[in-house]
Amino acid sequence: MARYIFITGGVVSSLGKGLASAALGALLQARGYTVRLRKLDPYLNVDPGTMSPFEHGEVFVTDDGAETDLDLGHYERFTGVHARKTDSISSGRIYSNVLEKERRGQYLGKTIQVIPHVTNEIKDFLSIGEDEVDFMLCEIGGTVGDIEGLPFFEAIRQFTHERPRGNCILMHLTLLPYLAASGELKTKPTQHSVKELQSIGLAPDVLVCRSEHLIPEKERAKIALFCNVRPDHVIPAYDLKSIYEAPLAYHRAGLDQAVLDVFGISPAPRPDLSRWEDVMDRLENAEGEVKVAIVGKYTQLEDAYKSIAEALTHGGMANRVRVKAEWVDSEKLEGDGAHTLDGYHGIIVPGGFGERGTEGMIAAAKYAREKEVPYLGICLGMQMAVIEGARNLADLPDAGSEEFDHEAGKSRFTPVVYHLKEWVQGNYTVQRKLSDDKGGTMRLGAYTAILKPDSKISEVYGGATEIEDRHRHRYEVDATYRDQLEAAGMSFSGMSPDGKLPEAVEYPKHPWFIGVQSHPELKSKPFEPAPLFAGFVRAAMEEGRLV
Repeated sequence: MARYIFITGGVVSSLGKGLASAALGALLQARGYTVRLRKLDPYLNVDPGTMSPFEHGEVFVTDDGAETDLDLGHYERFTGVHARKTDSISSGRIYSNVLEKERRGQYLGKTIQVIPHVTNEIKDFLSIGEDEVDFMLCEIGGTVGDIEGLPFFEAIRQFTHERPRGNCILMHLTLLPYLAASGELKTKPTQHSVKELQSIGLAPDVLVCRSEHLIPEKERAKIALFCNVRPDHVIPAYDLKSIYEAPLAYHRAGLDQAVLDVFGISPAPRPDLSRWEDVMDRLENAEGEVKVAIVGKYTQLEDAYKSIAEALTHGGMANRVRVKAEWVDSEKLEGDGAHTLDGYHGIIVPGGFGERGTEGMIAAAKYAREKEVPYLGICLGMQMAVIEGARNLADLPDAGSEEFDHEAGKSRFTPVVYHLKEWVQGNYTVQRKLSDDKGGTMRLGAYTAILKPDSKISEVYGGATEIEDRHRHRYEVDATYRDQLEAAGMSFSGMSPDGKLPEAVEYPKHPWFIGVQSHPELKSKPFEPAPLFAGFVRAAMEEGRLV
């Protein structure tokens, strides 16, 4: 049976619970243990799939097609363990499950209440796969004291008491604010946060204290005394230059040792941190720099493209260069604004939804094609590259996407990109209508692509002719126009196994121009960079030498 570590937060949000959870998972792995990380979100959306990127940041997609919180991306990047549908749950999903059971009569006519029915549903979720790993790390979103989080805290309280003694521990993250006027770190917010936890029947075993200033020993002792934890279990967490320094920093601070101490695991296996030492060596001793433009429509919130930014960093590590990524609002490229891209060594156009800003993305694709600047188009970025090629090379001047016509409510374009109504998933065919609900109805999860031998994308993947990457889209390039586009110079270098859905396009005569319908950034890790991002950065390095 797995040991459980519950990670909660207090005082303020965005303290880095997800990063601390991921780093702790990596440290436990370094000691030879197996781990799985989970996220419990108190919001009432069933999942983040229909949320605006400005509201929630990016939606992370798992191999099995779950749309999840971006923290699961951190979990995968730090541990290499592929997340599953059963690793993410929201209040919305919990209540939905409970109400579906009530409608089916599974509660035998009982009155449905938060306790025990909702809390039992949460506990059932926590128990999934508990015999598969040594440690289960469960992060609870939000902060202690939030009304919507109370059912989760109550479920954890019950769960902890139902398990054998010593099977579950609680790790709590808080903030130690610094008052410049008095030159002091204040521990009172942390004390109040722990008191709030204790009032609902939970007591932290390990405290992780975020601070911009060094935490003196006397302050750690004070926190330990008033919060009822051991002094060596008060772990300082300082700001870092890179998130990938977190495993080494938390190890130096004693986090993994504190956790193992609480579980009574002694002597603990010594950690092998060579993987993270190599990651930091590649980051800190970069041998050059490339400048990359990310041309998107959600650039005001960098979390909207979190996995893109991290995958670029990983691509830089693979080539021992530093990637300077700059966010370019695609709307600013419309008209004659493409000259804004002068001086960049590579251009990425990421995914997105809706027509706003797409003419700027098309301008970016045209600029990259004509100026022979390395280009990586992802999902919508591939579709915009196809539209650009259709308009300017294949004699289809009004080429566009059905998505934009559907949004406008009238036909304006030749639809070289169309609403995907049918595709093969495993051993059965999925069918979709435009009138279907929005949530969870896209082509989601890992799908296979068959690559054309001797193509650039096949070369990027080491000569492979079959790859698998994750998808999240409901519009697709229409293969009906394949012959016309290939005659104009664009190669359809990747197709679905049944040959119906374009998965990758490229220009064979261009130094490096590739578009993919999938999201390769979702599987990239610092110790295992996504091949497309490593190849893109390598091409940007070559461009940098030419400029």
